[in-house]
Amino acid sequence: MATNGKKSKKKKVIIFSVIGVVLIALGLILFLGSKKEPVLPVQVEKVARHTITQVVTATGKIQPEVQVKISPEVSGEIVALPVKEGQRVKKGDLLMKIKPDAYVAQRDQYSAVLLQSKANLTKYELDYKRVDNLYKKGMVSEAEYEQSHALYESSRAEYARAKASLDQAEESLRKTTIFSPMEGTVSQLNSELGERVLGTAQFQGTDVMTIADLSRMEARVDVSENDVILVSVGDTARVSIDAFPDRKVNAMVYEIANTAKSKGLGTQEEVTNFEVKMRVIDKSVQLRPGMSMTADVETETRQNVLAVPIQSVTARAPKTEMKEGSTDGQSGTFITASAGPKARAENKPKEIVFVVENSQAKAVPVKRGISDGAFIEIIEGVGEGAEVVSGSYKAINRELEDGAKVKIEEQKKMANKPGAPSNG
Repeated sequence: MATNGKKSKKKKVIIFSVIGVVLIALGLILFLGSKKEPVLPVQVEKVARHTITQVVTATGKIQPEVQVKISPEVSGEIVALPVKEGQRVKKGDLLMKIKPDAYVAQRDQYSAVLLQSKANLTKYELDYKRVDNLYKKGMVSEAEYEQSHALYESSRAEYARAKASLDQAEESLRKTTIFSPMEGTVSQLNSELGERVLGTAQFQGTDVMTIADLSRMEARVDVSENDVILVSVGDTARVSIDAFPDRKVNAMVYEIANTAKSKGLGTQEEVTNFEVKMRVIDKSVQLRPGMSMTADVETETRQNVLAVPIQSVTARAPKTEMKEGSTDGQSGTFITASAGPKARAENKPKEIVFVVENSQAKAVPVKRGISDGAFIEIIEGVGEGAEVVSGSYKAINRELEDGAKVKIEEQKKMANKPGAPSNG
């Protein structure tokens, strides 16, 4: 019986040993399996040649190239307003008339003063000629001669002042009637018949109306300081007008502002823009001042250049050892706190694409050129026919590293449709 017990005990030890070996083997398999490098699914596209047109997009308003604001130089009541908003006028047509009564009275007053001054001038001129003749003969004293001469010069000055006052009064009376300075359309009318308007010679008076040449329209947009350096006079633009959603009109850049327009100075919302004017070439659409629009300015076109999908290019900083630093926000990238300017420059993020070779992603630095909404020009870095990762967005910008294992999957059909959202 003792022998059987020993055999049973030995048998149990063998069984438990085998179970332990199996468990250890399973643990090793699971451990090694967990260490296996993950395979990332990606989409790829070959580097190919394309024609790329770089576009700067900006919003603004449609305005006439030439428009004149009509403001009176004299004050008074509007007694004649023969035009209406939207009416076409020719150069020299009557636009408005201000009640002239006060200015007529002022002219008559200065006219009377001028007549009196002229009479005085005639009298003192005759007196002076008579005294001058006697003075030359030695028949009057020098004091009498000088007194007569002074009265004559004084009357001449008085006459000149009176004439200037009359001229000014006549000019004011003339300004009570306002004629059109150009041929165009009354695009805006702000005053009514019978309304009193303010006019000053030094400052702009009441803005009564605006005359515009609607046959020559332009698009005015504000372009950011970063984009304005790309825009040049003569560039072509495609203008989308909110009122005509199914139409695009052609325009051409003809003026770029030299001085910036800034908003929100001194705040975090500070914006610096430059006004760009584009002459509308297409006359098939009837445009009105103030219409909202968006312009796509084609700043440069390059044909038959190597290009990749715009989402394929990403920025990564080279990996460095972390000693006493902190991450710079890029995955797996560290910059030491004591690093000098040269070291920091070397750690500056560089633009790369991921090229797929033998089921591995290789990070390749590239030099980029211009871009449009879909492709970006590659000047240096990769050659024609190379397969670059084009999706997903998450893989390109976060997950992929140099040497990562990848699996190429077919692009979804939606990805090929215009305006489709990017993967990831």
